[in-house]
Amino acid sequence: MSEENLPEGARAGGTQALPEYAERVLDVAERIPPGRVMTYGDVAEWLEEGGPRQVGRVMALYGGAVPWWRVVRADGVLLAGHELRALDHYRAEGTPLKEASRAAEGHLPRLDLRRARWDGDEGAEGHT
Repeated sequence: MSEENLPEGARAGGTQALPEYAERVLDVAERIPPGRVMTYGDVAEWLEEGGPRQVGRVMALYGGAVPWWRVVRADGVLLAGHELRALDHYRAEGTPLKEASRAAEGHLPRLDLRRARWDGDEGAEGHT
């Protein structure tokens, strides 16, 4: 999920237009407050269109210019290949995490979805 993954002009002020669904997904990602997350399925449900796989595809192709670390897997596992970058963002934003056990592969924490999940309510502030 980096700027270099973006098609030329996409979300960087260029002339290439994103598909309408992708624009909507990225707009939701930009609305998620710091320290909060939505799952891929949550985003699809909020949009009332598509599903987790479609949202994941949009984020993989175009998500580098938005806070991609706030759109997550439903099991709270950090995004493969981007774990450390995401973890830096989560810690900086105070996103609730569940520390990993010593037996966990890589000893990486998971997101505490019960506390970090955002329901899309514009007035929602802080953690629940």
